[in-house]
Amino acid sequence: MARGTERDGASGERARYWQYAELPGVDLLHAHYIRKAFARHTHESFVFAAITEGVEAFHYRDELVHAGPGQIALVNPDTPHTGHAGVPEGWTYRTIYPDAEIIRSIAADTLALRGEAGFTSPVVDDPYAAQLVVGVHRAAEEGNALAADSLLRLVTARLLRSHGGLVTPLPPRSAGARNAARAREVLEAGMVEPPTLERLASDLGTSPFALLRAFREAYGMPPHTWLTDARVRRARQLLDAGTPPAEAAAAVGFTDQSHLSRHFTRSVGVPPGAYQRARGTARQAPRAAARTYKTGPVPPP
Repeated sequence: MARGTERDGASGERARYWQYAELPGVDLLHAHYIRKAFARHTHESFVFAAITEGVEAFHYRDELVHAGPGQIALVNPDTPHTGHAGVPEGWTYRTIYPDAEIIRSIAADTLALRGEAGFTSPVVDDPYAAQLVVGVHRAAEEGNALAADSLLRLVTARLLRSHGGLVTPLPPRSAGARNAARAREVLEAGMVEPPTLERLASDLGTSPFALLRAFREAYGMPPHTWLTDARVRRARQLLDAGTPPAEAAAAVGFTDQSHLSRHFTRSVGVPPGAYQRARGTARQAPRAAARTYKTGPVPPP
């Protein structure tokens, strides 16, 4: 089994989430899911998901869309979305998660776009681009750094030309939007012990339902769902730094490691332990010091 690969013999599902050292700033996922359902979540990176078999269905903002073979699901950073099978047999895909800085650099280099570049459509029907995404994976698997980097840049430039442009978020102007932004700051700062919705609204001088409505409009999900997503994202940062899953769970406010694992798997696609092993950041347990004896019996411990 490849490092980082998770298999479920009963369901036939499998997933490998990994990185190729010669392609920094890019995560890779090759998976086949049948019953898997991704909770509403976001990514700090972009998502290029090339479907090779079956159909994936996902909510993108408030729209339910479908992607099949030869199509690519495109998700911008910080954009709420879900994911589940669109047909009984599930779906297989190869996904690239490039950092925003990589996309920004390619956009400036190839299209002279200066600023926050993004994509305007959640599903692109482009079999050739889908082949390029698959090609990035295969080149990485073969250790072909030149091909992996070249294909990543080719597919990104192609998608930006056909479905990309500058994405400039508007600053919050209404009182509701400002309250939502302030509520997000409070939740992010107090992730381990967040306030109740009523207390949060009271501190901001608004009502719970008004804050709930404003938060959903601003971030595509209610505060409690956003907080779970934020905890998973921060847990990923801790796992990347080598923090054991149990410690990461406590640090971000999950009750225990199983609580983290459940939500992490629903957002990332693999459990935190498999994710950390695939990235090579799992800490090794300390080994007992070896003792050498020249002659005589081994003394008792």
